Amino acid sequence: MAPSNASLSPRSKHYEFLGPPGALFIILAVPTTAYSLYFGCSETSGGCLPPLDTLWPRIQTSVQDKQWWLTLFDLEATYYYLAWYAFCVAAWLILPGDWVEGTLMRNGQRKQYKINAFSTLLLTLGLLSGWIYRFGPQSFTFIHDKWIGFVTATFLMSVFQALYVYLMSFQGDRLLALGGNSGNIIYDFFIGRELNPSIGWFDIKTFNELRPGLILWLLIDISMACEQAVRRGGMITDSMILVLLFQGLYVADGLYNEPDILTQMDITTDGFGYMLSIGDLCWVPTVYSLQARYLVFNQVELGPAWTAAIVAANFLGYYIFRTANAEKQDIRSGRNPKNLQTMPTERGTKLLISGWWGVSRHPNYLGDLLMALAWSLPTGFNTPVTYFYVMYFTVLLIHRQRRDDAACSLKYGKDWDKYCKIVPYRIFPYIY
Repeated sequence: MAPSNASLSPRSKHYEFLGPPGALFIILAVPTTAYSLYFGCSETSGGCLPPLDTLWPRIQTSVQDKQWWLTLFDLEATYYYLAWYAFCVAAWLILPGDWVEGTLMRNGQRKQYKINAFSTLLLTLGLLSGWIYRFGPQSFTFIHDKWIGFVTATFLMSVFQALYVYLMSFQGDRLLALGGNSGNIIYDFFIGRELNPSIGWFDIKTFNELRPGLILWLLIDISMACEQAVRRGGMITDSMILVLLFQGLYVADGLYNEPDILTQMDITTDGFGYMLSIGDLCWVPTVYSLQARYLVFNQVELGPAWTAAIVAANFLGYYIFRTANAEKQDIRSGRNPKNLQTMPTERGTKLLISGWWGVSRHPNYLGDLLMALAWSLPTGFNTPVTYFYVMYFTVLLIHRQRRDDAACSLKYGKDWDKYCKIVPYRIFPYIY
């Protein structure tokens, strides 16, 4: 007789993120940071950053004013966002797509995932292109105009979904994440209690991972470009073009290679809770689009030389990111067109020790960070704020690398120690 999901979901004994205090800090810090990046770096803030001698008095005045708190919510922006989320769900349902099996779970089952995120992107861009062509760029500046309302709408949706999946995780015999069943309400709500919360065939985690937030990120960039175009009489700067090109390519690549996420830690190991909910739905679209929003009111012209250098940096990062992931997927699928060297393990699987994976244990992270830098360089060097994404992403990927390495150490044992001697560098060759 197959074991019940309850027997496969023991009480978690290990905390991450410094446990409940760390989880509570992140729960509060993420939305605070998203709002701060607007109020501390916007056209009306007095600079980016505003003068420090005026910043704290303005914060005190604002938080003590009840009317100021009400300005964070915009009913029209909320309706727009709900309509967008409903559109993404409808596209998932209606558009054709292959059904792909995920990895083998602890209960011996494999989930089926519908793959049509790239089709959703194409449909969205097709409809938007027709709209802008018909009504002009000024018709799509409303995301820029109602920015803080959109931030609040994404935050409220994140909290709602995190609460919903947390409460539903106590209903029936559900497969819980090994790290999300500590018994502490704050920590489990944050880290995610249920591994794969679903409504029928609709898997909430994988849907949110790519569709609503990632595509919205690109739509926000386009709205900011439309606002800049209106201000400049129809033309946008070369810096804005680069941000649109780089981030648009990244979004399209992620959606086109949708099956790749099915082997990532977010999907195979982590539960779906506040951490992933607010990350996917709020943080990605509102924080990652900072460069495009900045370029609306600080219109940087790069010139040919700087443009060429930044393009080279971005595509070097993209080349490393994409070819490294392709090498990994080839080995996992039983192919080896590059004749890469592998190391056998006692588990019967193989570890890559040549190609990009012989240079560092996480070469895809190296490519990611090079791209992140290239996205910020078009904003120039007048403020460090637009480089927030690079700094944050470096911390995030180092933390994720440590989680990956810890999981692999448990999985492979002595074989992992041997592998680490062969490939000593974690992300940055000869540095880290």
